[in-house]
Amino acid sequence: MTTLFFELALTFYFTATIISVVELFKSSKTTTKIMLIAVAAGFALHTVSIVLRYADAGRMPAVNPHEAISFFSWCTVLLFLALEFRYKVGLLGSFIMPLVFVMMLSSAMLPREIKPLSPELQSYWLSIHTILAFIGNAAFAMAAGIGIMYLIQEHHVKSKQTGGLFPRLPSLQILDEINYRLITIGFPLLTLAIITGALWAQSAWGSYLRGDFRVIWAIVTWLTYAVVLHTRLLAGWRGKRAAILSIIGFLTILIAFFGIKLIKKGLHVFL
Repeated sequence: MTTLFFELALTFYFTATIISVVELFKSSKTTTKIMLIAVAAGFALHTVSIVLRYADAGRMPAVNPHEAISFFSWCTVLLFLALEFRYKVGLLGSFIMPLVFVMMLSSAMLPREIKPLSPELQSYWLSIHTILAFIGNAAFAMAAGIGIMYLIQEHHVKSKQTGGLFPRLPSLQILDEINYRLITIGFPLLTLAIITGALWAQSAWGSYLRGDFRVIWAIVTWLTYAVVLHTRLLAGWRGKRAAILSIIGFLTILIAFFGIKLIKKGLHVFL
């Protein structure tokens, strides 16, 4: 049943992705509504899939590549729907849903067997740490999407183009506000994820995994977003500069997320 709900969710996300791409060239209230319905249906089915996976595994379903990418996708869609409810930026789906679909498709191609965890990982810290980390990373993913939208809209404004995406994108002020709010959500969550990870590692292994690639890159990511907030609040870097920094920050997350699998080094490799 878990596989069935996952595949159905993937199908609805694919539908939403196709519609979201069409919306870049021609959109209407009807297509936006259909896209959002497809996203919501996919999210509901995805949620059932994760709950069933949790019941089958008896633990947080985010400890192997298939589960981790799936859960990251789920968190991203959750924040997208929350942003749509608050700001009505349906066109954001054109920048987010293709990423979600690619991640879900890659998750679908990975092994799905449930393996028992090592004793060190059988801890309540697993759920706390992973939820904080994934929702924080999802917030940064959304900030990167908003950052891309900001750069596109700024190009329209500077070139005085009133066609294309210009009338369908939110104002630069609103995009900048959303970008800032997402980073102020993601940064404290990332901070707490690092702290809980340190406490978990200390209790399980007696150290903070100082040689672990994921830990090192998590600190790099944290420093990147600390710079984003610092330059915004103290140096007044808003708008284009903030948008670019949010995109660069998300690239560091992607390096950490997929780099672990490539180098196969460190205790975080189980993710």
